[in-house]
Amino acid sequence: MEKEILVVHNLSKSFGAHAAVQDISFSIARGEILGLLGPNGAGKSTTISMLSGLIQPGSGQILMDGLDIQRHMNTIKTRIGLVPQDLALYPTLSAWDNLIFWGQIYGLRGKALKQRAAEVLEIVQLTDRAHDPVDEYSGGMKRRVNLAVGLLHRPEILFLDEPTVGVDPQSRNAIFESVEALNRAGLTVIYTTHYMEEAERLCHRVAIMDHGQIIALDTPTNLARSQGQGMIRISILDGLIDAVEEQVGRLPLVKQVNRRDHTLDIQVQDAQKALIEVLQVTQGLTAQVVSLEILNASLETVFLNLTGKSLRE
Repeated sequence: MEKEILVVHNLSKSFGAHAAVQDISFSIARGEILGLLGPNGAGKSTTISMLSGLIQPGSGQILMDGLDIQRHMNTIKTRIGLVPQDLALYPTLSAWDNLIFWGQIYGLRGKALKQRAAEVLEIVQLTDRAHDPVDEYSGGMKRRVNLAVGLLHRPEILFLDEPTVGVDPQSRNAIFESVEALNRAGLTVIYTTHYMEEAERLCHRVAIMDHGQIIALDTPTNLARSQGQGMIRISILDGLIDAVEEQVGRLPLVKQVNRRDHTLDIQVQDAQKALIEVLQVTQGLTAQVVSLEILNASLETVFLNLTGKSLRE
């Protein structure tokens, strides 16, 4: 990856008494896909809105290639693409007509606009439906047109705010393929999502946000490794499952035990060391082990460990 294209210093934003974003700092390399993960209300969308110039920061600084975006927004906005959560489309118009309209807003005209509209339709795999009204599209197709609009003016940085919410698996995969192809061509992407598998597939690094703060920032692999956790899944044949569950739950390296019939999912701090202790328990109880496997920590387990499991509204 190349040098930093976006640098954020001590960024904050409050709405009345509510601190939506609190003193966050990070940087993004040119050509990187950075994921912003967090529960509802964590501050992801507010952060995206500040980075893309939609709202003014309460305090802090955002630099793009050394330019302060608050002072140089007219220059920088042509280099930024935004795909918001809410669809920015006219439903009675076709995808083509939407693209022509938004392209003119971006300052594109004539042959260049038509050529670019055709290019972005191909990127999002909607060339064959280009002239159908948008209100006849599926939710996933509308999301793909939304993405196409954000690409019209060839941005250097693309902000994607929950781009796959409510879409079918085929459209989700088409969006993934589009983002991956654009990134291979050099596009920098900031991607917010609730879906851990999306971040693991697409993002070079992820920043986990909670209560307006960045509480972890690294590659998905390093985040999982840094938490030092994993899971042991063990199935017991006979009627000793109750005793095994009780004794395993008291082991010092065990964080949590979840039971499904005769199978225990054991969340542990160090899977290799904990495995020895778990097997000592089963041997001491003469419990017969039917199956045993060690599952490595995932981004999802890291996310839940850092942000908690309680529901957010």
